Amino acid sequence: MNIDLERVRNFFKNDRFATGNGMVIDSADEDCVVCGLELCAEHRNAGGGVQGGAIFTLADLAFAVHCNLALACGETGKLTVGQSCSISFLKSTKGRRLKAISTRISKGRSISVYRIRVEDDLGAEIAEMLANGFTTG
Repeated sequence: MNIDLERVRNFFKNDRFATGNGMVIDSADEDCVVCGLELCAEHRNAGGGVQGGAIFTLADLAFAVHCNLALACGETGKLTVGQSCSISFLKSTKGRRLKAISTRISKGRSISVYRIRVEDDLGAEIAEMLANGFTTG
């Protein structure tokens, strides 16, 4: 697959919740997708830590981009949606930026499985998500 990163970014600009909260697609290829988030006050919870929803949304964006690369590149009309996911929050971040790294575990005709690791810019693993996708059509 020929991946045009700007075309992928343009497709996912319509993911308004993620992009409206500052999340960006750093890189994308068939083997790995990386999305990032510069942390600011709006991403903090009442206790001062990074809100779990912000971490989850970043991981979910990396998952969505990875399982829909062919659609975003115009190679297929089939959308893959989240079927289920499980996230484990491992530690709080001391960093200023998070990145979510998605790797594909398996991909079938209609079911796919991805592992998404969330790290901070200091190298700490903050969360890990296992996500299952269902391809429509």
